[in-house]
Amino acid sequence: MKSKMLRIRLVGDPILKKIAEPVREITPELKAFIKDLTFTMYETDGVGLAAPQVGLSQRIFVIDTTWTQDDGKKEAFVLINPVIRESFGELLYEEGCLSVPGIFEKVRRYNSIIIEYTDVKGELCRIEAEGTRAVVLQHEYDHLEGILFIDRLPKLKLWPLKKKIRQFENMIDKDGNNFRP
Repeated sequence: MKSKMLRIRLVGDPILKKIAEPVREITPELKAFIKDLTFTMYETDGVGLAAPQVGLSQRIFVIDTTWTQDDGKKEAFVLINPVIRESFGELLYEEGCLSVPGIFEKVRRYNSIIIEYTDVKGELCRIEAEGTRAVVLQHEYDHLEGILFIDRLPKLKLWPLKKKIRQFENMIDKDGNNFRP
């Protein structure tokens, strides 16, 4: 079955502010959704994508911090029901987000983390990550908690971005749908 492109939800969409529900069972339908989520991440040139960003309030995200369009080598990691177990250190890292296009700002994150999750086979796994990979894991984990990276910015950094953010919020219709393809 061919993967399909999913619609990215923009800032202002209510689903992005909800705490996502735990995955109860890994079904064939969920595996098909994960394939589409992964496909969408690559097609939009992202390094991570969470289920709420495409309209499904489930605790799932996919990351690939090594992929580039130039080499084409893909090593996606799918994390289901992830839990950050430990975190250490601190760094300031410039982030962007497919749900907040065109905005890039430095965010304070942990430098290294240990995260446990279930993989698509239903097995419990553990990742120890630092630097960029740790940042991407925390960014996507935040999506499951209803947090966008702009929510982590100090008010003085956020203030000049308000006009652009409002433009995205105004693209949401009464049903929470945005007009981005």
